Amino acid sequence: MPGFPCVNQLNMSIFLTINIVFLTLISFVGEWFPVDITAIGVMVLLMALGLVTPEEGISGFGNSATITVMAMFILSAGISRTGAIAVVNDLLLRWGGKNSTRQILAIGIITGPISALINNTAVVAVFLPVIEDWCHKQDISPSKLLMPLSFVTILGGMLTTIGTSTNVLASGLSEKLGYGAFSLFQFTELGLIIFTVGLAYLTLVAPRLLPNRKIRSNNTVTQGYDLKDYVSEIVVAPSSNLVGQTLRQSKLQRKFDLDVLEIIRNDNHFPQPLADKFLQGGDILMVRGGKECLLKVKDERGIEFLPDIQFGDKSWEKNLISAEESIAEVLILSNSNLIGSTLKDIRFRQRYNATVLAIRRGEELVRERLGKVKLRFGDVLLLQGPNQSFLGLQTSRDLLFIGERDIETLRRDKAGIAVAIGLGVVLFAALGIMPILVSAMLGVVLMVFTGCLKPGEVYQAVRWDIIFLLAGLIPLGIAMDKSGTTQWLAQNLVAIGGNLSGYWLLTFFYCVTVLITEILSNNASVVLLLPVAVEVAKSLNFNPMAFILVVTFAASSSFITPIGYQTNTMVYSPGGYKFLDFARVGAPLSLLMALIVPPLIIILYGL
Repeated sequence: MPGFPCVNQLNMSIFLTINIVFLTLISFVGEWFPVDITAIGVMVLLMALGLVTPEEGISGFGNSATITVMAMFILSAGISRTGAIAVVNDLLLRWGGKNSTRQILAIGIITGPISALINNTAVVAVFLPVIEDWCHKQDISPSKLLMPLSFVTILGGMLTTIGTSTNVLASGLSEKLGYGAFSLFQFTELGLIIFTVGLAYLTLVAPRLLPNRKIRSNNTVTQGYDLKDYVSEIVVAPSSNLVGQTLRQSKLQRKFDLDVLEIIRNDNHFPQPLADKFLQGGDILMVRGGKECLLKVKDERGIEFLPDIQFGDKSWEKNLISAEESIAEVLILSNSNLIGSTLKDIRFRQRYNATVLAIRRGEELVRERLGKVKLRFGDVLLLQGPNQSFLGLQTSRDLLFIGERDIETLRRDKAGIAVAIGLGVVLFAALGIMPILVSAMLGVVLMVFTGCLKPGEVYQAVRWDIIFLLAGLIPLGIAMDKSGTTQWLAQNLVAIGGNLSGYWLLTFFYCVTVLITEILSNNASVVLLLPVAVEVAKSLNFNPMAFILVVTFAASSSFITPIGYQTNTMVYSPGGYKFLDFARVGAPLSLLMALIVPPLIIILYGL
């Protein structure tokens, strides 16, 4: 067949490469290891089997796409850290009103264009607590707005080449395949149409499909956690063997999975930290723990349960909120060092001076044996502790504080400089003064020199999991090309669908890419499918750029599951969503995109 090497049989190199691809897919789906670790393992395996040279194996670390993505993470952090994005909060509140259609439209108009120039994960991280607080004040269910927030940032990322890491990676692959890197606004015309159609769907149709789950109302952060049976008041009996011991010595937490939130002695309230506080007979302890744990403590330590009337009509939550203490939520971020560890492993209480009352993981609520639960990206932790501790959490790189941020944690005086640097990066690249890689790296240096970012924050800003994922997957693409696997797959696809029209082939690649993105990741789908799509286009004399664009756009169109894209995972728990909520709202949007993207590409770029 013209345009293909002679691949009449499955040689050993192709056989090994296909098996590695299959093993990679299984590992991603099975979540045996974090995706970045799997990718690095694949890179090492390819080198060990001789499918790529050592130089080719590590080439992903020096690839222009990898470095550009890294630079864009840092630039996004600089703009976010100065509060430059937050200045539009007032616009959001002013334009939103109380109508769902108007609220989603306001979110789309404001966050969509921002996502075209700033990593959309950073945009969601900034706006999630803003919208949560907005919903709380206006008695709106967060489930009505957080999913649209995620979706519009995904759509906004399709407006420019730097909108997502997927676009940057696709640009690098396009250049490697001989079709040139994307210009900054290579597909902005197509992106604008898709963004407009998507936003229209989200404002007119989605409000009827989105659930209305009020997981927080009446100034009650704990609404939806159902902690009535897990937070209790107990009394240290005068005869208790706890008398004279500190909480640390008592081993209540380590042995009984019981957290002491507060000690009340003669109407005096003692907040955290409490580890070195000596217990006395008659002390009232506000504790977190299940009934089974309390019964064990009663038998072994000599405690008594406090009658409900002790505090009159006050709820347990009001006893833990004061001028010095609060209850709040934090979200485990995707690049958090806490992922995979338990609260006990990281000594969470000692590290952050706050106690975890419960963990919300999508539809699941965890309220017992919290110290043994391995933390995951997207988990929401309900915390109780001193206000000063929560102020510190607002600057954490591992946790996103879901609540109103203290403006003192932002460098507001540097906001204008950060925005100017960001716009300069875009302008220099758009005018062709320098490649996007160079302008982005220059922007990173300026962010540090001008004080928008501290040197240590540069490393914290980078999503290293994404960087290692890209670096590990790029050699897989090289192996597929060198071994002839790409050509072999394309040859078989041509044999199967050679009689299909260009439109149906584009639609086929769009749907397959979306499916793989939902199961694996957007970057993995681009690495695997974009070269195959190009080979199919070449063999059938179609425009390869049309196939490059259809795979690129499909890889960023993850709307059906909460795990297909990072921003979906970020809003999953805070919105109180169920897994199928995403399919209910996202599947029609994905179908709509599948119907309009292929013909628009044909019209705008030719077939």
